[in-house]
Amino acid sequence: MTLADSRNRAGLERVLRLLSEGVVEVEGLIPWSSNATLLATVRDGDESTLAIYKPQRGERPLWDFPHGSLGRREVATYLLAEALGWGLVPPTVLRDGPYGFGSVQWFVEAQEEANFFTIQDDASYAQDLKRLATLDVICNNADRKAGHCLIDWEGRLWAIDNALTFHVEPKLRTVIWDFAGTPLPARIASDLKRLVDLLAEPSEALGRALQRLLSKEEVAGLAQRVHDLVEAMRYPEPGPWRAVPWPLV
Repeated sequence: MTLADSRNRAGLERVLRLLSEGVVEVEGLIPWSSNATLLATVRDGDESTLAIYKPQRGERPLWDFPHGSLGRREVATYLLAEALGWGLVPPTVLRDGPYGFGSVQWFVEAQEEANFFTIQDDASYAQDLKRLATLDVICNNADRKAGHCLIDWEGRLWAIDNALTFHVEPKLRTVIWDFAGTPLPARIASDLKRLVDLLAEPSEALGRALQRLLSKEEVAGLAQRVHDLVEAMRYPEPGPWRAVPWPLV
């Protein structure tokens, strides 16, 4: 399977089923990661794919995010991006694995030297970067590094490492401040208004999933950020806190 298989509903369902139900075989450790990050092969019969497996037990304790919650935040970000129809986050699931419960995300075969800084002035990525900047605002992403923006060999943008998200306090730290103070594009604003309606109905599939993944306060904070962004109709300026991650890449 390739990531191209996720671009239609039937293909995406096959991908999610493979990630959820296939046998996870760990290939090795991804170096220089803050938390345990393992390259794995997921197999089910004749189908297989590379994936990134992050076991909960390998999370480094953080003072401001509950221990054991990072995988749930990765999945919540994926579900939110899918609800918006933006397809920016690789398919991501929660499941058991060789080292216990954790997140499993489809592996992106990325161009090695590409990151946000290499594409930020490329007009062909402008719309997707505006979508990603919007996603980070509403998810309250505290760690959008340039290296978390991958470009696959078909030239598609993917956003990975979405674990430090959905905090109830303002924590937006990102390298993507290019659009600060500028108006939201009409299409993005329309997508956000549709999301407002989805979040207003907890019985919707998205609402039920977010309630399982996040706290009640975190879900309410998400809804408030979406509402505020739609009301403002422009990208926020950097806050008084440290507004960029470190390292930048």
